[in-house]
Amino acid sequence: MMLPRNVSSRRAAGILRTVFDRVGTGFAFRLWDGTLVEVGHGAPVCTAVVHRPETFVRLMRDPTPLNFAEAYVEGALDLEGDLFAAMKVADAMEEIRLGLRDRLRLFVSLWRN
Repeated sequence: MMLPRNVSSRRAAGILRTVFDRVGTGFAFRLWDGTLVEVGHGAPVCTAVVHRPETFVRLMRDPTPLNFAEAYVEGALDLEGDLFAAMKVADAMEEIRLGLRDRLRLFVSLWRN
């Protein structure tokens, strides 16, 4: 399935809030243009730095800790802050379950201009 190669940081921020606001720990994303998006509950314990819109699209296609870890190893994503706190956030991400309706909305959001 072909995915969009680009997404605006504004749209990306909305998608991140939709997907990750249910995580109990606060964390943040810094997008390719410097936009900071805080998600979860509480002050951010770490920040995931997404370097390119293409990386964001890939991560949102399958927002699992494994996909994030692969992006980190490849250098497409950096982590700032406490690495152990980031691992706790990854554990909390394991609990995210997007239903079919949410996945469809996410997919449509990625394609909108």
